[in-house]
Parts: sequence; structure tokens; C-alpha cells
Amino acid sequence: MDKLKILVVDDESRMRKLVKDFLFKSNYEVIEAQDGVQALDIFFEHNDIALIILDVMMPNMDGWNVCREIRAYSKVPIIMLTAKSDERDELLGFELGIDEYISKPFSPKILVARVEAILRRTNQLTSDEILEAGGITINKAAHIVKVDGEQVELSYKEFELLSYFLENEGLALSREKILNSVWNYDYFGDARTIDTHVKKLRSKMGPKGDMIKTIWGMGYKFETQ
Repeated sequence: MDKLKILVVDDESRMRKLVKDFLFKSNYEVIEAQDGVQALDIFFEHNDIALIILDVMMPNMDGWNVCREIRAYSKVPIIMLTAKSDERDELLGFELGIDEYISKPFSPKILVARVEAILRRTNQLTSDEILEAGGITINKAAHIVKVDGEQVELSYKEFELLSYFLENEGLALSREKILNSVWNYDYFGDARTIDTHVKKLRSKMGPKGDMIKTIWGMGYKFETQ
């Protein structure tokens, strides 16, 4: 299979190199752009870009305008990078149709994990039919979950939720993100749905249910340690 192509747009060369190096190690092809105008030129030259990592603050054309231009023609996944941690910026990003929002400074490993999670959700990255972590095994094709070798009966949404947790192991997941990814609700979904399903899921998993950690005021994280 050919390497998936990712466009990295940032006016800081050091940032582009950092992101490129980590993506390269994960077997992605990376194309760089140093501003918004160049990013659009490259995007419309190539018809096979799988994902865009886009900085907000850039000369010539900022990330918001690049996003608007691209969204007029394409639903390609977009991760926005910003030095500001402003809720209004984050909401604007989701209104424009971005898929992820990451504030600088960030962990390159976490960025790569976000990239892979988005590509799995958009079916560009083939996810393994078998997921395993901490004694939990999920056979996605057969829709079977085993905990320490014992089969556990889950509802459809419980199965989807547990699969999402394993696919994003170690990542902090907001309730809104989980709703978007598992329930496909709008950004402002009903977070109580998540809490109810997590409670049932933990109960069915026995001691392994403790691997689903609560992040107070935000959401959940699946950790095996």
C-alpha cells in the first residue's frame, strides 16, 4: 500500500521539521508548506492528500481562511494547530469543519496518535480487525469482546465505545469528542449519554473497568497502567 500523504502547513521551519520527522517514522509521506497561499497551491495540485495539519497564525493567509477555501471543495481531514488556547477559536474551528484542534506546545507522539485516529475514522487507514490492550481483546469483524479470555456481552454502542477507547489508548478524550466519534452527534451533544454507557461498560468489564479513567470536567482516558 502506498504511503498516505499529509500536508503540514506552518511558517516555522523547525515546527514543520519536528512534525515531519515524527510522521515519517510512522510511515507517512509529508509535503510542507510555509504559508496559507502555498498550502492552497499544493493542495489543489495534489488530489491524494489524506490529511492536513494546519497552523492558525501565518503570513499571507491564516489557517482559518485556508480552511474556508478547502472546505468549499473538500472534506479532507484537517487538524488545526494554534499557540492560543481560546475557546472562541476552538469553536470557530469546529464551525469551519475541522476534525481536531491542538494547542502548542504539544507532544509530537500525541499528534501522530490523533492523525492515526482520524485516518481510521475516515477509513483511510485500515484498522486491525483485532484490538488488544491490558487483557481486553476486541474482534471487530465478529463483534466479540473478551476480558482475560472470557467473552463479555456488550450492546452495540458499548462495543463501539470500548473499541474507540482502545483505538485511542492513552489519549484524553472529551465527552464532545466521544459523542462526535461514536454517536455522531453535533458538537454540543448530551454528555450524560456518555456517562451512562461508561458506567455500564465498567460494570461489565469487572476490575478491568478501572482502565477507563475519568478526567473530571472533561471526559475519559483509557489506560492499561
